[in-house]
Amino acid sequence: MAQWQELLRLDSALQGRVRQLYEGHFPRDIRHWLADWVENQDWDSAAADENKAGDCFDAFLAYLEEKWNRSVQEKNILQGPDFLAMKHYLLQHFQDKPINLAILVSESLKEEKKILTSATPAEQGCSDPGMQQKRRKLDAEVAELKILFLEAKKEIKTLESLHENLDFIQMTWQDRVEQDIGLARSQAVIEEECLKRANFITRTKQIVLQLLVNISNQASQMVTTLADVELPEWRRRQQLACIGGPVDTSLDHLQKWFTTVAEMLLGVQEQLLKLQEQNNKYSSTDSSSLAASTAEIQKFTLSLITKLLTNALVVEKQPAMHNFPHRALILKTGIRFTMTVRFLANLPEFKFLLKVKPVFDKFRLFDFKKADSKVFDEDTAGEGLIAEFNHMSRVGVTEELHTIWFVTELQLAGLKFNIETSSLPVVVISSTNQVPSAWASIMWWNTLSSGTPMNLSLFPNPPPIPWQQLSQVLSWQFLSVGQRELDEDQLFMLRDKLVGNADGLVHWSKFSKDEDAWIWIDGVLDLIRKHLANLWRDGFIMGFVSRQRTKFLLQNKPSGTFLIRFSESNKDGAITFSWVDHSSGEACVHAVMPYTKKELSVLSLPDTINNYTLTAPGKNSNPLLYLYPDIPKDTAFARYYKVPASPGTNFEYIRRTIGVFSVNPTPPPSPPKETNLMELDVVDINAPWSPLMEEFDIVDFDYELPEHDIMLPADQNTLQVHLSPEANYADLVQLSQ
Repeated sequence: MAQWQELLRLDSALQGRVRQLYEGHFPRDIRHWLADWVENQDWDSAAADENKAGDCFDAFLAYLEEKWNRSVQEKNILQGPDFLAMKHYLLQHFQDKPINLAILVSESLKEEKKILTSATPAEQGCSDPGMQQKRRKLDAEVAELKILFLEAKKEIKTLESLHENLDFIQMTWQDRVEQDIGLARSQAVIEEECLKRANFITRTKQIVLQLLVNISNQASQMVTTLADVELPEWRRRQQLACIGGPVDTSLDHLQKWFTTVAEMLLGVQEQLLKLQEQNNKYSSTDSSSLAASTAEIQKFTLSLITKLLTNALVVEKQPAMHNFPHRALILKTGIRFTMTVRFLANLPEFKFLLKVKPVFDKFRLFDFKKADSKVFDEDTAGEGLIAEFNHMSRVGVTEELHTIWFVTELQLAGLKFNIETSSLPVVVISSTNQVPSAWASIMWWNTLSSGTPMNLSLFPNPPPIPWQQLSQVLSWQFLSVGQRELDEDQLFMLRDKLVGNADGLVHWSKFSKDEDAWIWIDGVLDLIRKHLANLWRDGFIMGFVSRQRTKFLLQNKPSGTFLIRFSESNKDGAITFSWVDHSSGEACVHAVMPYTKKELSVLSLPDTINNYTLTAPGKNSNPLLYLYPDIPKDTAFARYYKVPASPGTNFEYIRRTIGVFSVNPTPPPSPPKETNLMELDVVDINAPWSPLMEEFDIVDFDYELPEHDIMLPADQNTLQVHLSPEANYADLVQLSQ
C-alpha cells in the first residue's frame, strides 16, 4: 500500500501531525493528488545533486502538464484537482532552486515514515481482540461461501456436459435405427442406458439445487450480519471518530465482505439462468419441479441482493470545512466543504454505472449552492468506488440539525434499485464565532445518539449525559489536538466543575448554555493546538489543577519547584505557572498572571520559563528551577528553547532578546489567598499596571542599539526597558514589535 494511503488510515491525532508537517511549507493537495508519483521518485538522490534535482523538477512539471491536459480532455477542469495551479506554485517557489524542492519532499517523506512508525497497533488498525476474532470468523465464512459457489458452478458445468452427451446418444441412436432395422433389437439396451444417464442428471440437478440453497442460506446470514450488525457498528465507530475517538474507521474489511457476497449472489443468479436454459433446451420429466425450485431460489437471492446493495452506499468522510478539518459536521453558510461517499460492493460492472446526487434535508425545501451529481469511480489507489464532493456549500442557516442525503439508482439485469444514505447531523452556522457552541452540539448528539432513525430534534429538551461517557469524549478532544488524553486527576477537576449533583449526570445547560463550561475548555484546546501541543504531548503541563491543589502540591517541595496550569477564569484559554519559595522560612506559593494566545505568539512558553526573572534590589534571578515533581527545568524544556537565556557578548552591536521579569518585593509576601488568586486570573490588558500586579510577570524587552546611540559598558549587553505603572499590555506588545 502507498505510504500516503497508510497515513490516511491513521487516527485523527496522527493525521493532525501530518497536516502540521505540510502546513505553511508545501501544499497538501499536491501531496494527496500526486501521491503515487511523488513516492516513486528518488528525492534523496535529488536532494544531494543539483542536476538530479533539476531533472526531477522538470519531470514534476511535465507530469502536472499531462494531468492538466487530461482534465481538459475529460472536461473535468472545475470538479477535479487544479493541476495547473499546482504547476504554477512549483514554478513560483522552486524554479530558481529545484534542489530546495527535492530537500523539502525528501525530508517530508522521511517524517511521514516516522509518524507511521510511531503509530500504535490501535492507530494503525484494529487492536481489539474481540473484533479481530469476529473479522477472522467473517473472513472464514466468506472463503467458505466462495468454495461452495465454485463447487456449484462446477456442477452446473458438469450438468451441461451430461445433458449434451445424453442428447447426442439419443439423437445418434435414433438416426441409426431408422437406417438399420436390425438395430431395433438393441434399442432396449440403449433405452436402459439413457434412463440411467437421465436419472444421474436428475440427481445432479438435485445436488446443484441443494448447493445453491446452501449458498443462499449462508449468504443470507452474511447479509444480515453485514447490514444489521457490522455496518451499524462501523457507523457508530465513525460517529465516535468524528468527535475525536481513537477508533478504527477503515472500510477495507466491510468492502471486501460486501463485494464478495454481492459477487456470489449475482453469480447464483447467473447460474440459475443457466439451469433454466438447460431446462428449456433439454426436456425431462422433472422440468416443472426444477423450474419451480429455481424460481424460488431466484426470488430469495434477489431479496438478498436488494438488501445488500441498498445498504452498500456509505458516507466515508463526513462533511468538513477546509479551514476546520478537525471539526467535522460544522458547516458555515457560503463556505465550501468536502465529503466522500463510497459504494462498498466494488464490482467492475458498477464502475461508471452509478451516479449519486446530494440532497440537503431530503424532506425539506433546502438545497445547495452547488451540488452536481458525481459518477462513482475508482479512488486514487484503485481500491474502491468513491464519489468525492469538494466544492459544496450551503446558502441558508437555521437553528436545527440537518442531514445531507445521497441518492442513486442502480439498474442491473432489468432490475432497478433505489439506493440512498445520509451524513451524520450537521450544524449550519453563519459566523466562525459559533464554532465552539456548534461543536458542543455535535459532541452531545453523537455521544447520546446512535442507530436509526436519527433524532434531529434533540436539543429542545436534551437529556443529560453520564459523566463517565462525557469524560471520555472530553479526553478525546485533548488526544486529537495534543496526542495525550486527560488523566484521572485532570478529569477529577473537570468533574467538580461540570457535575453538580450526586447522580453523576452532566446537564446540557451546565455544559454549554448557562455557565459556558465548554467555552472555557474549548479555549484551552485552542491554546494547546496553537502553542502548546508538544508540551502537552510530552506531559509537562499539569493543566487542570485547582489553586488549592496547586498550593498543596508545592508547599512541601524545594524552592523553585513549579507547575503549569490553565487559567480557570480566562474563557479564551490562558496558561500560568506557580512556584514555591521558602526564603522567608515558610512556604510561599507565587503565581504569574496567565499568558494568553497573544502573548505566546510573541514568546513561547518554554522561552518564557527559561527567561523569566524576578527583580529585587541588588538581585535578579529566575525562580523556576524544577518542574513538578522534581525535573530540572532544562531537562524538561531545553529541546524547545528558541530564544537564548542570556544574550551573547561577541557582537559589534548589542543583540536584542525578549525577556520576562517580575518585580519581587523584599521579603517575598505570603501567597495571596485563594480568592485573590481567582481575582488575579482575570486581567484587562488595556488597564494600567497596579502595585498589586508587581508580583506578576511584566515583559522586559531588550533593545538593539544603533551605532550612534548610547554606548554601554563592556560587561553590559542588555538595555532593560521598564514601563511605568500607567502603561498597559498593548504598549508592551507594540514595543516588542
